[in-house]
Amino acid sequence: MMHATKDLFGFDLPAPARPVNVASVPQRSPFRYPGGKTWFIPRLREWLRSRPYKPGLLIEPFAGGGIVSLTAAFEHLTENVLMVELDDEIAAVWDTITSGEGEWLSNQILHFEMSKENALTEIQRIPLSRKEKAFQTIIKNRTLHGGILAAGSGFLKNGEAGKGILSRWYPSTLAKRINDIKYVLPRLRFEQGDAFDILGKHKEDLDAVYFIDPPYTAGGKNAGSRLYTHSSIDHDMLFKICSELAGDFIMTYDNSAEVKNMARKYSLQAKPIPMKNTHHAEMTELVIGRDLSWMDDTARVCESAPEYKVKMPNSPEGM
Repeated sequence: MMHATKDLFGFDLPAPARPVNVASVPQRSPFRYPGGKTWFIPRLREWLRSRPYKPGLLIEPFAGGGIVSLTAAFEHLTENVLMVELDDEIAAVWDTITSGEGEWLSNQILHFEMSKENALTEIQRIPLSRKEKAFQTIIKNRTLHGGILAAGSGFLKNGEAGKGILSRWYPSTLAKRINDIKYVLPRLRFEQGDAFDILGKHKEDLDAVYFIDPPYTAGGKNAGSRLYTHSSIDHDMLFKICSELAGDFIMTYDNSAEVKNMARKYSLQAKPIPMKNTHHAEMTELVIGRDLSWMDDTARVCESAPEYKVKMPNSPEGM
């Protein structure tokens, strides 16, 4: 049995672990997304495969770059997937891909002659359709510093090996990722909307599970406000809504005292997980849920007895 040590505040310190090598995770998304969850994918698989039956629906209400939704769809970890995103630029990309216009978008990418001048011209042009806005968004995401679409972001200067804006422009790779998504479209749906509305709409759905990764603005954090256009959310209300969901869920959050206190307030468990940020510095985030026993290699920093409903499968096929 593991004996966890305590920090200065009396919380269990995390068990020794190493961050996931993101190079080992299939890259499915066309986005270079700030705060993306590629590093979390092995844990996502553990969570979904630990369940007694395959969930009928995974809902990702803060989809962003969509790596969680795409992984669940490609690896058939759930029967169906619903991606939700409020940001109109990001939504334009997912709208275009999931509405059958992915091939058009990939062809635009393949035939675009990338340069700073051409990128600037394309970005400043008024789009005449949803798919044209999607193409502009991909250009911005792949040429602006850190992939940040929020106001104030500027072009990459040096980039990788001094390539500048070309350092993140891989047209063939991006086109392939977009075209591959057509194979999972029967199980993948996108909806532009507010996360709170979506959670409320599916609140009583026992056959749904939720992966919730909101902008990190709790406790006075400003990273989320710099990275995302829509960053202002009521974190306490989000915790309250999640605690009332009929289906199971996990949230990922920054490792802060305020977040731990909200987990306690709503009788949720929290465990730290190692990751690397965009500057390759090792740090920890929190995984939060009703029952995190599937993360049996990690010590809890928030204690709570799991209280949740279990939907029994109707037949052996539901296992």
